[in-house]
Amino acid sequence: MPQDGTIVYLNGRFVPESDAHISIYDMAVVLGATITEMMRTFNGKPYRLDDHIARLQRSLQYARIDIPMSPEELSAATMRVIKNNQQFLEEGCELSICYFVTGGEFRGYAGSAGRAPRTGPTVCIHTFPLPFHLFAAKMQYGAHAVTPSIRAIPPQCVDPKMKCRSRMNFFLAEKEAQLVDPDAICLMLDLNGYVTESTGSNFLLVEKGKLVSPPPEAILWGISRQTVIELAQQLGIPYEERLFGVYDVMNADEAFTTTTPYAMCPVVKINGAPIGTGKPGPMFKRLIDAWSQIVGVDILRQIVDGADRTRRAHALLAQNSAPQEPTLATR
Repeated sequence: MPQDGTIVYLNGRFVPESDAHISIYDMAVVLGATITEMMRTFNGKPYRLDDHIARLQRSLQYARIDIPMSPEELSAATMRVIKNNQQFLEEGCELSICYFVTGGEFRGYAGSAGRAPRTGPTVCIHTFPLPFHLFAAKMQYGAHAVTPSIRAIPPQCVDPKMKCRSRMNFFLAEKEAQLVDPDAICLMLDLNGYVTESTGSNFLLVEKGKLVSPPPEAILWGISRQTVIELAQQLGIPYEERLFGVYDVMNADEAFTTTTPYAMCPVVKINGAPIGTGKPGPMFKRLIDAWSQIVGVDILRQIVDGADRTRRAHALLAQNSAPQEPTLATR
């Protein structure tokens, strides 16, 4: 899969991916001060583009970062990047579209970041092939959720509705969960031991035919989660938002995560204990089938069948991005 022609939108310009760089003084590097957003294509079409751009702008408003782009301009730039980069995908693959916006450069490294002289914000839109090979086994057989000792940041500190990349707590939590199971989904608890979300997805459970979500004040308002809520309403599935803990998950009939890259994934174990039958359940199948009908793609089948293709694609990406051996002139 050639990558020479893929482009990135970066600060008002469309540049080759190989030429897209940010400064070592950027606030993304210095402070981890980065607002982000991600969406994907189904059959080459971006899913809920307007909703993702609206959430990006809400996060920017909360972070007090102003960008010189309207929603329409963001949408137009996104479509141009998608149209160009899709031509380099293997058949059956899909794109992930990522946005990130930082506060710009902060060269002082001292004093108040809020008052320090700096450039305007850094705005980027880029893509990569969705790595179906990372999801295929979990989608078929279910995932294992592990709850680490690291806790979710309380909403009184940073509102989780802001989607950002300041995620050291997620990084540490995942490292801890992987000591239990290298393939685990890391499920975060709050300071009182209630379930919030995973490090990359929302989490829902099923109790006696009812779909249950943690309350929205403690989680990112996921667009995939919203899709599942809407599907549940259309299918007549009862839905509730309330606090619940590991005890409730262990006694649930089913559980699953929702997130942009793979839509939904069944969770069949928590901390080594089975959830329900220990296999993907009928509620998961009912909802993923309904979602597949909306987007015109058999989501589960696409991921399973496309795993080998995306494994090749990402191996090639890694090969193309590997540092070259320096010549004598550059040693």
